[in-house]
Amino acid sequence: MEQPGRVSRLPEADSWAALSAGLGYGEVDMERLAGKRAFLTAAGQGIGRAVAELFIAEGAQVIATDLRADSLQGLACQVAPLDVTDREAVFGQIRAAGPLDILFNCAGLVHHGTILECSDQDWETSFALNARSMFWTMQAALPAMLQRGRGSIVNVSSVASSVKGVPQRFLYGASKAAIIGMTKSVAADFVGQGIRCNAICPGTVDSPSWRGRVVSQARQAGLEEEQVRQAFIQRQPIGRVGRPGEIAHLALYLASDEAAFTTGAVHLIDGGWSN
Repeated sequence: MEQPGRVSRLPEADSWAALSAGLGYGEVDMERLAGKRAFLTAAGQGIGRAVAELFIAEGAQVIATDLRADSLQGLACQVAPLDVTDREAVFGQIRAAGPLDILFNCAGLVHHGTILECSDQDWETSFALNARSMFWTMQAALPAMLQRGRGSIVNVSSVASSVKGVPQRFLYGASKAAIIGMTKSVAADFVGQGIRCNAICPGTVDSPSWRGRVVSQARQAGLEEEQVRQAFIQRQPIGRVGRPGEIAHLALYLASDEAAFTTGAVHLIDGGWSN
């Protein structure tokens, strides 16, 4: 017997308009995250900022956090400073935010070098920010999600991970691979309880962080900044680096009910780099 408010069969149609109508989403230009509460880390710039702005535009009630509170200025949502390497702060803020529908984890650090340039302190710092912070945010958010029987977690990993070995990215790749492992494990453990967990693996994306790496790597190698910039671009088969908004739209899909059948997946968005 068909349950009220549920769709027993998707419409046989190619257009998003027809699919939207069949799912009961309403018009195509609806707010795709209306009524959903989303907690975002590293929302002050780059991918995190683009995701925050898009989620707000799509009707979500966003709590945007970043280590630098000033970077959150201009966002039309609740904002708060957050050091994701501080366990007490992470659990305190997520509990204070109330039950969440969406958790978007974006905090990260890029270490440049091979295994021979990786110190114990480098290892601890990168894993604390890139991996342990997501362990904590997911551990803090999941109980309330499970109690309500729903929730979408989106973790930003990287193509430089278990997906692809990248020169001079030993530590970054190891820590980003850990994110993929956690994502798949959480998805497997809670798939029957309304929880979805997915990873986004971008290639190189134009952001303040990337521009800073261009400057620092040019200085270290004794090269012109444009040479380093072009080296990044040339490794993307599509002929350019990504845009934060492109990553944000993938995050929007994964956070929304449109992705209700998607969990435990690694989503590559890299201009063909990993192909």
